[in-house]
Amino acid sequence: MVEHSAHLDAVFHALADPTRRAMLGHLATRELTIGELATPFRMSFAGASKHVRVLEDAGLVKRTIRGRSHLCRLEAARLAEANAWLRHYERFWNAKLDVLEALLIEEDMSIEKDMAKKVKE
Repeated sequence: MVEHSAHLDAVFHALADPTRRAMLGHLATRELTIGELATPFRMSFAGASKHVRVLEDAGLVKRTIRGRSHLCRLEAARLAEANAWLRHYERFWNAKLDVLEALLIEEDMSIEKDMAKKVKE
């Protein structure tokens, strides 16, 4: 259980950064080199490599070195673990959102009744 928790901590730490989330989005379509990952952010190879290292440590990315190229690919298993953890709390949020929706509908109906009364007057 502690090891599982450490994996989740690493995943959520990696996902906390918008640059790393964007990199994962790019990797969802195909393998990319670190240089290709760096380009949209106008960052150096070293800067992008540091981000990739965090993603690797979290188990979200696999880096393969082919000659001078560092190819990266998405490893979705850790994302699935994080998703499973979040789904556990989904029922809590769904129940709260259902209550909020009912209150908002009730408020809208009350406002509509008040407006209808004013129109009749």
